[in-house]
This record gives sequence, structure tokens and C-alpha cells, in this order.
Amino acid sequence: MATIELNSLEKRYGDTLAVEDVSATIADGELLCLLGPSGSGKSTTLRMIAGLESPTDGGIHVGDEDVTDQPAYERNTATVFQDWALFPHKTVLENVAFGLKMHGVPKEERRERAQKMLERVEMGDYGDQDPTNLSGGQKQRVALARSLAVEPDVLLLDEPLSNLDKRLSEDMQIELREIHEDVETTFVHVTHDQDEAFTLADRIGIMADGELVQIGDPHEVYENPKNRFVEGFLGDTNFVSGEVTETTANGVRVATELEEALEISTDETLDEGEQVTLSLRPEVLSIEPAPDATPVANEAQPIADGGSQTATVGTIENVIYRGSTVRYAVDVDGSSLFVERSVADAGSFDAGDEIRIEWDETDVLAFREDGSRIEHRG
Repeated sequence: MATIELNSLEKRYGDTLAVEDVSATIADGELLCLLGPSGSGKSTTLRMIAGLESPTDGGIHVGDEDVTDQPAYERNTATVFQDWALFPHKTVLENVAFGLKMHGVPKEERRERAQKMLERVEMGDYGDQDPTNLSGGQKQRVALARSLAVEPDVLLLDEPLSNLDKRLSEDMQIELREIHEDVETTFVHVTHDQDEAFTLADRIGIMADGELVQIGDPHEVYENPKNRFVEGFLGDTNFVSGEVTETTANGVRVATELEEALEISTDETLDEGEQVTLSLRPEVLSIEPAPDATPVANEAQPIADGGSQTATVGTIENVIYRGSTVRYAVDVDGSSLFVERSVADAGSFDAGDEIRIEWDETDVLAFREDGSRIEHRG
């Protein structure tokens, strides 16, 4: 079994707290992505699992074994590094076979296993090549083959795709996913790239300031972010500041620069005057031409599904083509919103056009001043 248990992990460097109270269970055969900005503690957490860093406090179990104090060479783990770390004086095949040699595998067997793994990563014809002559993507495949050849219980990947160009990185994401499904080994993959994490992961662990903020499957963390940090980090959104003006039968009413009264349906207690932040994701905003339109006046309008529809009017300031999508930057009475659509659904709007923007109240996410999420009613 290669289940990983992280129990209240902490790592200090002098007075600097790099990782704080990280606890998680990573299932046997799971692909977990640790996602976060630079300095969030994700690579330090990975290095503690690998045995390359010792925890200041807490424990690590792999399967039934406590490996907290084990050196890296005694753990049945393998690591793929950001810079690939191939030996320039060895051939590609010798690089892949190196770990097997260190494990005492006989020469012929290690050559066979190394060749088989090269073929698995589509590098079977490159065994005699000098690794310095390979492209970045080829080096990445060799590094991956070398780590998998020793048949580790856990494969650890520390931003292995960050040195590749966008197209090659996307190709390797798909390849990594297929390899994971094939070898059925537990993978822990560190990245700062949200798209990469969503493509690869069975579950995503989001880290910030040394803490594991939220962990869940990709759909869960995107649809139900725990706090404002998660909401902002996982994708572009419109954050709108507001103030609670009154309580209602269904929740509270919030005044913002976009609309005099936006409804938040919630069972949580919020005080009048309390500051909140609303998130209007671009994909939940609909737009239409509005040469004579006016905003929905103060009261949200009921719609068929039991929610409510709110609207405002703005003027398009910029039209930005982003390949498969079009982004409209819209001025709403001095505030800025953006709406993004696929090219096929973008419509024919130009800078200077007045448009009506609508959204369903149930699609608006709300956060307290401390960043915590305000849950919708029900």
C-alpha cells in the first residue's frame, strides 16, 4: 500500500515558518496536486515526503510505515525535479538504469527494465543518445522514466513541467495522466499552474502561507472555494466590494458600486455596516445589447428556478481577443467588470457599445472581510 498520511507537519528555517500544521491523507494510487503561489510551502511539503527535508514537527506515514525520520535513500519514493537532473556523462539508457543499479539490480535486468520504461514514455529509440542533445520535453520524459523504473511506492513531481513551453507542457500533462492511470502508483505533483492542476489531479490541495487551505476534487474546490484566496487563485473573477445595508427574510441586502441592493440568500448572521466582497465570475455573466436599457431597480427580479436575476448597464471599454475566447472590459459607472465568452458565443460587440449585464443571484459568491466564505442558504 502507498497511502500517505501527513500529520500536523511543520517546517521552520530559523524564525521562518515555511509549513504550518499540514495534515492530509493521500490515497493509494491517487494523483494529488499541491497547488499554490511561490512561497506557499508546497515544494517544502513535497521534500519532506521525499526525505530531502526533515520536519520540525509532525509525522509522515507511507503505508503502515512511519518514515518521518527515515533518510531519503531508505524510502521507496522517487522524485522528478524541475531541472530534470540528468547525468550528462551517461547515455539516456544509463540515466534511466541508474536508480536500478543503486538498488543492486543485475545489469541485464536493469537494461531491460530501463528500455521498457523508455518505450513507455515514447523514448525507446533514444537509449544511446547523449541527454544534453535532447529537447526539454525529451529530457522530461527521460527523467520521468528514470524515476518510474525503480517502481516506487510514491512518485513525487516538483514542478516538472515549468521549464516547458505552453504547448509541450499541455501535451506532457495528458501524457502524465495516462502514465499515472497505467502504472497505478501514488503521485504527488507540485505546481503553481491552475490549468495544470485541473488537468492532472484526482484531488487538488491548495496551499497559501505554509498552510493547506483546502483539499478536494477539482470540481469541488472550484465550485465551493473555502475562502476568498481560493476563489481568486483558481481563476479570474470580478471582486466587488460591498456593505450590508439591511437584513431580509432570505438573508441580507448589500450595497455596491454596481447596484444599490444586491441580495445574498444566507442563514449566516451579518451585521448592518459589515464589509463584504462579492465574486462575479465572468462565465456567470450574460450580456446583450442595451441601447436604451436601465439597471433592474433596487429589487432583484424573480426567475423561474426560484433564484433571482440582477442586471446592470455598462459601456465596453476594450475588446481583447484571447485565441478561443473574447474578453470584454466593461465600465459600470466608474467601476470595471470583465466578461469572457468563447469566440462562437461572443457576439459582435465593439468598444463604446452600451450593454446590459445579467447574473443569477445564486451564482454570486460572498466573502467576509477576513476572507471566509458566506454560505448560501440551503
